[in-house]
Amino acid sequence: MAIWNEKAENMDRDELRALQLEKLKKTVRTAYDHVALYRHKMDEAGVTPEDIGSLDDISKIPFTTKQDLREHYPFGLAAVPMRDIVRIHASSGTTGKPITACYTKKDLEMWAECIARVATAGGATADDIAQISFGYTLFTGAFGLHYGLEKIGCAIIPISSGNTERQLNIMKDFGTTVLIATPSYAMYMAEVAEKMGVMKDIHMKCGIFGAEASTEELRQELQRRWGCVVTENYGLTELLGPGVAGECMCRKGMHINEDYFYAEIIDPITGKVLPDGETGELVLTSLEREGQPSLRYRTRDITHIITEPCECGRTSHRIAKITGRSDDMLIIRGVNVFPSQIESVLLTMEGIGPNYEIVVTRHNYTDYLEVKVELIDAAMLDRFSDLENLQKKIVTALRTVVGIDIKVSLVSPSTLKRFEGKAKRVTDLR
Repeated sequence: MAIWNEKAENMDRDELRALQLEKLKKTVRTAYDHVALYRHKMDEAGVTPEDIGSLDDISKIPFTTKQDLREHYPFGLAAVPMRDIVRIHASSGTTGKPITACYTKKDLEMWAECIARVATAGGATADDIAQISFGYTLFTGAFGLHYGLEKIGCAIIPISSGNTERQLNIMKDFGTTVLIATPSYAMYMAEVAEKMGVMKDIHMKCGIFGAEASTEELRQELQRRWGCVVTENYGLTELLGPGVAGECMCRKGMHINEDYFYAEIIDPITGKVLPDGETGELVLTSLEREGQPSLRYRTRDITHIITEPCECGRTSHRIAKITGRSDDMLIIRGVNVFPSQIESVLLTMEGIGPNYEIVVTRHNYTDYLEVKVELIDAAMLDRFSDLENLQKKIVTALRTVVGIDIKVSLVSPSTLKRFEGKAKRVTDLR
């Protein structure tokens, strides 16, 4: 299995922890001296940079949240003068004020290095033609993957998202071997390719997908449709963008670039740090970010850290597949429901497609869930008995996994909305 940077990715664990501590001390000092938010938070907590004498001491530092980033929009968290900033990215701001990310030239070099590692682990080589179907916007995904894949030596097709038929013709004509996209858009592309009859002319080697959580069932369906290996990677604008972690060909968790990021798992309610292996909320600290360092950022992503050695030879710890978000969790009649639980059930059912919508409503002060899912065969709508049996089967399976009754509505093929970027699966009408 290919490794991009053997020295960094196969580093002895004791050597790695010593390097992390050295970088952590420097990052904390920089953040304290140059970012008012961190200085204020640490002063309130009675913590100084000199108090960080071990990696465990990171727990003394207060958490950073998305609200902190919004309140200091646009450049309140920059740790260097604007003349040293060479790139600015930002979130969409659909749920409030956007968050911004500032990069120095050194940050961009680090970013490309992180992506080169992740993409190599996912199967990309200098012989590949990589089609980037992320939007080339303020969103970090496209530019992040672009420069990392270019560093490897891939030929890049910067096609952006949308215009799906053209995307597929380009894949066929240019000989695309690596696809970069969200899992949901890759699924839509596969549907369109099958309808166009061009899938037989597309010879993908690997799909490197990210920007949204997905289930193992969705991965299996994507691999079946595209006929290639599918890996996922992890990142977020608040830390860097994509490149924080990524799967190798063993696909048993996403290897963390630990020389650049320090990962913790906390109880999302109490904030207490949990032992390795326990599931909770992922907290990340950047260890070498110049433009905008991040201290103990609460990602809200639910996962656990895998410490067992990986067959690929990399010594880094891994992030298990993200199972949901602490802030996306639905509480329905006292039961915690994650959309990923629903997806995992739907993608095991024959007769229905991979697209679905979760609708949350409230009647007489009680919350209800409805799942709309497309049939593969529209003719089933005329076969009431078959339709009813399939509906009951799905309801029973959902009840077993989720623990409550969920209304299931089976709709005609290709009637639910498709997504070119991150999929929005939940419609909350409460």
